[in-house]
Amino acid sequence: MLAVLRDRTYRRLFAAQVVALVGTGLATVALGLLAYDMAGSDAGSVLGTALAIKMAAYVLIAPAVGALADGLPRRALMLSADLTRAGVALLLPFVDQVWQVYVLVFLLQSASAVFTPAFQAVVPDVLPEERDYTRALSMSRLAYDVESLFSPALAAALLSLITYNWLFTGTALGFLASATLVVSVVLPPARPSTACGAYAKATAGARLFRTVPALRALLALNLAVAAASAMVTVNSVVYVRDLLDLPTGALPLALGAYGAGSMTVALLLPRVLDRVPDRTVMLRGAGLLVVVFAGLGAVTTAGGGGWRWPALLVVWAAFGAACSMVLTPTGRLVTRSAPAGARTAAFAAQFSLSHGCWLLTYPLAGWLGATAGPGWAVAALGAITLGASLSAVRLWSTPPPHVHADLPSGHPHLRDARRVRSGWRHRHAGVADGAHAHP
Repeated sequence: MLAVLRDRTYRRLFAAQVVALVGTGLATVALGLLAYDMAGSDAGSVLGTALAIKMAAYVLIAPAVGALADGLPRRALMLSADLTRAGVALLLPFVDQVWQVYVLVFLLQSASAVFTPAFQAVVPDVLPEERDYTRALSMSRLAYDVESLFSPALAAALLSLITYNWLFTGTALGFLASATLVVSVVLPPARPSTACGAYAKATAGARLFRTVPALRALLALNLAVAAASAMVTVNSVVYVRDLLDLPTGALPLALGAYGAGSMTVALLLPRVLDRVPDRTVMLRGAGLLVVVFAGLGAVTTAGGGGWRWPALLVVWAAFGAACSMVLTPTGRLVTRSAPAGARTAAFAAQFSLSHGCWLLTYPLAGWLGATAGPGWAVAALGAITLGASLSAVRLWSTPPPHVHADLPSGHPHLRDARRVRSGWRHRHAGVADGAHAHP
């Protein structure tokens, strides 16, 4: 897997992603402490609102990236996003009103909504061989998982030496380091979009998700993953402290189990995806989510027993593994499903729509868990996962190499789609329908 780091451009882009993620992790810890200083016992409300603003920024801003990307060089777009994030991080220690926190969080996350789709769209151009790109996707998944474990530990170590306000300086340094690494590489130029007009460009990705069967299925899979990850993120503390009556130190272990499951699958998937279609891996991951929700229901409704704590760790690890089965191949699916000129728009739409699913499931998990109890939260989110998984199976009725086959006549991307299919058939003549080599 590490062989892809031999490519100088990708190595620096990956390093930019890692240092930016570490900076974001430090900001998450510092923001919680800032909210507590400003709001006291209402800090949870402040953080909840900030999280909603974050998701709203992702949902609203990311589609506009598709319209902007054609008019700006990729490197300039990513650089401006990093500099904006660094500037906002430096301002956060000086706020003294809650509304100022909300404004700065919106600016910070809007810049992230610009950077991330642009980064995701450039990687398949830097690594055009699918084998390399698949390994890059696994590296990216690992980066997210490692950051979720490393950043809190780093923050805890730093807080033993400095006050939390200095963590924002660490955040800014992370974004500045990311900007420096982005500037140090020459990126392939983006292919011009076939869509005309700002509105058409901004909605091009959403139209692809509406017309391409595999992308419609991906939207359903995004909802299934969001339901599972919301259950872990929002209600882990409820299970550890209230349901199982464990000490605070058990919470990092529970979250670590989720990360460990995700990392294990991310390490194994490149070899699996060399032989197994994305569709099979992703749909089986969704099916596993349904099974794991059933297991969580058993842990939740059990009256007692020391077995529940190790069982919860297994359930959380299984959630992480299943989510990784769905999320890791997503970049390959989006790349195949979108002509080169619509790739940035497609990644922006995936970014926006997937976070729209989290915007729905995060408050649902928290509200149901708090008002009706964790059992009802498990039932509701499990039902959402089951419905989304069944919808994905029904919608994804064609194998990935033919994802453009159902585009309506006259669709602006149909000509490119025919070339993609024609090239794939030429390269893989003799491969039966439904088989999956390396399109």
